[in-house]
This record gives sequence, structure tokens and C-alpha cells, in this order.
Amino acid sequence: PGYVKWRKGGEEHGTSVPVVSALHETVETVDMKAAHALRKAVGGAGWEQYQRFAELVNTRVPIELRDLLELVPAGEAVPLDEVEPVDAIVKRFSSGAMSHGALSKEAHETIAIALNRLGARSNCGEGGEAPDRYITEKNSFIKQVASGRFGVTPAYLRSAAELQIKVAQGSKPGEGGQLPGHKVTVEIARLRHTEPGVALISPPPHHDIYSIEDLAQLIFDLRQANPRADVSVKLVAGSGVGIIAAGVVKALADIVHIAGCDGGTGASPLSSIKNAGAPWEMGLAETQQALVSEGLRSRARVRVDGGFKTGRDVVVAALLGADEYSFGTALLLAEGCLMVRSCHLDTCPVGIATQDPKLREKFAATPEQVEAYLLFVAEEVRRTLASLGLRSLDEATGRTELLRQREVENVRANLLDISPLLAKGGDGPTRYLGESPLEAPGGALNARLALEGAAALEEPGTVELAYPIRTGDRTVGARLGGDIGERFALERPPGKVRVRFTGAAGQSFGAFLAKGVTLELEGVANDYVGKGMGGGRIVIKPPADDAGDPGLVGNTVLYGATGGALYVAGRAGERFGVRNSGATAVVEGTGDHPCEYMTSGTVVILGPHGRNLGAGMSGGEVFVYDPDDLLQQRFNDDLVTAARLDENEAMRLRGHVGRHEEFTDSQIAHDLLDRWEESVEQFWRIAPRANVARLEEEHEGTVTAP
Repeated sequence: PGYVKWRKGGEEHGTSVPVVSALHETVETVDMKAAHALRKAVGGAGWEQYQRFAELVNTRVPIELRDLLELVPAGEAVPLDEVEPVDAIVKRFSSGAMSHGALSKEAHETIAIALNRLGARSNCGEGGEAPDRYITEKNSFIKQVASGRFGVTPAYLRSAAELQIKVAQGSKPGEGGQLPGHKVTVEIARLRHTEPGVALISPPPHHDIYSIEDLAQLIFDLRQANPRADVSVKLVAGSGVGIIAAGVVKALADIVHIAGCDGGTGASPLSSIKNAGAPWEMGLAETQQALVSEGLRSRARVRVDGGFKTGRDVVVAALLGADEYSFGTALLLAEGCLMVRSCHLDTCPVGIATQDPKLREKFAATPEQVEAYLLFVAEEVRRTLASLGLRSLDEATGRTELLRQREVENVRANLLDISPLLAKGGDGPTRYLGESPLEAPGGALNARLALEGAAALEEPGTVELAYPIRTGDRTVGARLGGDIGERFALERPPGKVRVRFTGAAGQSFGAFLAKGVTLELEGVANDYVGKGMGGGRIVIKPPADDAGDPGLVGNTVLYGATGGALYVAGRAGERFGVRNSGATAVVEGTGDHPCEYMTSGTVVILGPHGRNLGAGMSGGEVFVYDPDDLLQQRFNDDLVTAARLDENEAMRLRGHVGRHEEFTDSQIAHDLLDRWEESVEQFWRIAPRANVARLEEEHEGTVTAP
């Protein structure tokens, strides 16, 4: 009946064959050489074809809630030349978060180029981005930091104009983003710091966001790593989203992004497309009303996405309270997508949603096609505003009195009361007013370290620094890491910075650290040590008056780290090394769920460990000291195996333990090395079944004893 895929005579679809054909004809008819002239005047065959496309969408039978709304003029129509220009309107546009992985390299870069030329923003999605794009017009200026943390490095963060925290995905709330294993090629695995052929999923964020305070900390972290970037939080349209959005604004986000249930380009299995999420109209209306009633609406921009196609969609969203608008599937249609619905199978016939090299050769779209489409949408927005007696989108934002329910032929549709969508929420401001953002405390030491360590970015030598530290000092090291990432990408700066701290470090100590920096802490640290660490070294050892068996670091240590090394002469909390993607770590005990979703790197656990070790682990290796034979009861063997060490593995392990002793003066490491022949027999090596042989080959003959 056409429930999932459009069938002639079956269920109506928003993206039907006539709609797809009309948009293809629109972009194919435009004179691409003259595409930029569309900013000033729209005419000719391309515009005529676009009007036909827009009419098909805007006058369809009711499919979405917005189809039950009609526009009410605020007064007499105004001359079109008095309405804000296309150039200003397209700057409010962005692309949806479609990753390189879900999409082919060619399709992903074409969208980025098009939106950059328009002054809009493309969203790279959660799959990371090739570093060679950062300083070109192929750069995606919205960089997503999802719960999976794929490919988040200091350089990645610094190449962004906006950093987006994806709390959940609109098309599949509760499931998260998903990329089938056959689309995880060597190229995609390299960008995501994972293993080829292994399916990837970003579950709901239970790794580092347990509360609104944790979200506020992550927002703070991102601001410290890139102080020039906006921070947005992507939420799902659903019941209760308004109060969550209020918390997001109080956590000092710049943008609240509401995602509707439509979408899921390039990765979703068919079983995930329906019955997930709610329409963006409901989520946007609840968010707008909650922010207005709490007096928060003027402090943050509100963005919305979910099946946007025409200028009417944009104007309806503005009237319901949105400042900005994201387009997803429609951009792929402008690139030539045929809606074959084979994205998840990697068989896209036009080279858009595939990683197959032969199919990618069929990709024929140009950035001008995407530009032309969005320029036409903006022109339709202008003409709609003029007909309503409005001169700008700012004048339209939050004006729900300019919407009313319309009568349609479907009798059941007319019985639906949609008046709750049109409630005001209060008498306060209904749009963003450009207020200066508030600044959270805790970044002074981070800024001081970046300033005093900056000499290492210019010339060889070692900058030696020392500071006391307290729990109010958060995310120390991130600003310097970001500076190095921006200047040197993945390379090492000419000099080195060595910093000694004494005291109790606040959250995210050493987050987003980069090569060339060593942080040594005598004391304790809170949660998120080494979060997103891209290089450098963190050494944490107990204070001189410690009573023994110290717990030195909190939960979620090394979350999403892509490089560097961490040595902790004490125990850690839960989820140590979660989603570790390349860092080396030695720790003397952990709580539950260590090395969860780990994709690369090495972890050595020299003390007691909790349950569920290695759950979802698809890469890297873990060495566990287990003198009491508890490992077999505590590790998760769904994807990994545990085995005793061979000669090469023992040699590698000894090197890690030796460096741990060298950097931390650990008595545990000293004792193990003192009786090494006996100690090594009590270690297990845990590695994913799929890459045991590959790791052995990779390390063969490459490691020497310390």
C-alpha cells in the first residue's frame, strides 16, 4: 500500500514521485552559470519549475500538521522590494546532520560547498570529517558532537562556527544514529577512528549526560575548546521537550534545535523509519511556549528541521517560533536523489547514499543545483512575507496569530483541534533578541594556561608551568589543545608545554588536549578526565599524604579520546575509556563498564575492575591484571575474547607498565615489574573477535622492551 515506499494509488507521501520529478526539473532547468544572479532576481524557466514544485507541496492533501494551517495576513501586502533580501534569508538555512558515511564523499562535500557559498551552514553529522576539508570551502561549519563522539579532535572542534550536541536523533529517538557495517569502509572507519565493517550506532546519551548539569558541563567544555563557536543542542520533538529546552537555555546554549520525526537519510533500517518521534510542529510549539513562559526566549535561537521543502514550510515554522531552518532530504533531491529507499543497502543508483566506488562514480550533481534550490526557497519566503504584510522573518517569528486552522476535504482531519499549537505561552519576547550570552565560571585557569603556554606554538623549547588547582577550575587544557589543533591540525607544535598542578581538579581536566602538552597532577580529578583527548599526556598521582588505594579520577574518563596517553596511579570511577578511539591509558582499578564501545587504543587495568568490561568494544586492546580470577565473571563476551598473553603481547604490556612506573612512581607498577615473570601470567588480554588477528599482525615486530 505504499506505507514505506511510495506506490502509485497507495498512501500519500510528502516526497512523492511528482514532487521529486518537479524538483529535479527545477534544478536541471536553472542556468548554473547564472545561479548566483538569483540572489537579486528570480525568473526564467527554473523559477517557473520551482513554483510548480512548491504548488505540489503546498496544496497537497493533509499529510503533516502544517497542512491543516493557513496563513492570515497581518495587514495589507507590502511591496516586494521592501522585504529583506534573499541573501539575508538563506543565512538562516542549514543542512540537516547527514554524515559522511551515510552519504558519499561527493554528495556530502557538494552540500557543504553550496551552503558555504550562500553564507549558510552545513552540518557534518556525527561521523567526523576529513581534516583536509577544514580550510577549504568543503568545510562543514556545524560540527556535531554526538553521544558516539566519532572523530572529535581538537582540530575538528576549532574548524567549526557551531558545535552541536546531539542529545537524540529526530527520526529515531531512543535508537540513535545508525550506520550498517557494509557502509563502514576503510575510509569511513579512518574518519571515525573505528574498524571497517563494524556497524556503528550512537545510543541515547547515557555515557556523559545524566542530567542538565552534565549537559551544561559539555557546553562549557566546547566553549573552552573553541570560544568563537556557537553551541547548539539538538532535541527531539516529543511530549515534554519544552521543559528540556528551557534547561538547555539555562545551561547557556546559543541554539535549541528541534528535530521532527521525518528523515533518517542514508542509514536507517526500514523498521526504524516509522513510529518514531513526533512532528516538528508539536515540538516547536511546545518549545516556543515553554521558553516564552519562562522568560528565556530572547536568550537563544530556535532552529527546526524535519521534512522542510518549500518557502511556506519556512514561514509556518517562523510563525510558530523558529529563527532558523534546516533542510535534509530536500537537499539530496536537489542533488538527484530518486527516493529508491535503498540507502541502508548501500545500493544508491545515483551515488548519493552509498560508499560503493562504482556507484559513487554516477554522482553528477553540482553545488549550483543545491544553491539554486535554496535560493528559490528563500525567494518564496520573501513573496509569502510580502503577501502577509511583513518585511522580514524577524517580524514573523512567533506571530501565531497569523495562523489558523483551515477546512479541508478530509472530515476526520477537520475534527482535530490544533489550537494548542497556536498558544502564545506568555507576553514576553517571542524571538531571539541578540542578547550577550552569559558566561559560566570556571575557565580562568584554562585561559591562563593557554596564554602562558602559547610560546610553544611559535618556537622549539619546553615551557615549564606550575599552578595550584581546585574543583572550580574546569576543562583545564582545552583552550591550549584547541589552539594547537587550529594551528597544526594533527601535527605536533614546535615546542612543548609541561604543566604541574597540585590540588583537586574540576570536571574535564585535560579535555581535548593536543600533542606537545603534558599535564601532571598531584591530587585528584573529577569526571571526564581526558574527554576528547587528541594527543599529549596526562599523569595523575596521589598527594604525598594519601593513605593508600586512592580513587583519583571520576567517571567517564577518556570519553571519545582519539590519541594521547593517560597514567593514573589510583582507581577510576565507572565507564573508564568509554568510546576510547586511540588513547593509551594505564589505571590501577575501575568501576563498572570499563572500555565500553571502545574502537581503538590500549587500556591497561592494574587493579580491581567492575562488571561489563568491554561491552560493545569493536577495536583496540585491554590488558587486565586478574590475580583473583574474576575476569571471566565480569567481562562482556558478546564481541570480545579474553586470552593469556603471548611473547609479543607481554613485551608490549611491560612497556606500558614501565612507563606508568616512570611517570607516576607507582608502587603497584614497581612491584609488578619486580616479579615480572610471575606477574605476566596473571594478565588477560581482551580484544574484539573480529580484529584479534589484525592486531597481532599490526604489532608484530614493532614494539621493543623498555
